[in-house]
Amino acid sequence: MSIIADSEVVGEFAEFGVRAFTTGRASGTFGLASAEPTRIVMQRWRQLRDELTTGGARLATATQVHGSAVVVHGDDWRGWLRVDSADGHVSAARGLAIAVSVADCVPVFIAHPSGATALLHSGWRGTAARIVERGIEALTQRGFAAAELRLHLGPAICGDCYEVGPDVYRELTGVEAEKPRVVDLRKLIAGHARDAGVRHITTTASCTRCDNDRFFSHRARDEGRQVAVIFAEM
Repeated sequence: MSIIADSEVVGEFAEFGVRAFTTGRASGTFGLASAEPTRIVMQRWRQLRDELTTGGARLATATQVHGSAVVVHGDDWRGWLRVDSADGHVSAARGLAIAVSVADCVPVFIAHPSGATALLHSGWRGTAARIVERGIEALTQRGFAAAELRLHLGPAICGDCYEVGPDVYRELTGVEAEKPRVVDLRKLIAGHARDAGVRHITTTASCTRCDNDRFFSHRARDEGRQVAVIFAEM
């Protein structure tokens, strides 16, 4: 079974030669914190690399910490790079595959017609810290205008399913609440991206909690994690 073929694909980037997708439950977990043997999980990662390598891809990942650090990657390395303590990646050139693991948090895909790309892991902490603005800024600083970027918000928990406490709600919205309330992370991220000058924004209808038969969900007590990937082909 092809991991890429079985994933939810971001069709909006195809005209740029950019492949972007999020795996689902059918492909199995890519997280190492489940009860599944590590060797099985690593076999999936190797298969993913093999499928990407046909296009000449290097692969960049990170130990995710629900923060707002964004790493800008150069082209002076080969193979599989694992960065410490980061939740966002940016590449100004083609030929680099970027991956983040998610299960309710939002995978934020960004592409420029030139092939510059970014991929961010945005949970409530990353959203409150406006990690999307950091990713956009990293691209604009390298000459890629925000108005020319396309941004896609992938499978994540939806605004009807994601309930947070008053403190988290206040951090995310600036509004006081006396009891838990639902919040739409993807809507907030889209607003932050518009504030930063992005005009082309799309959002999948998929919810990891509503569509739990297709995706892993932390709120549904799943240990599994899907992986989001973006790759500008050479």
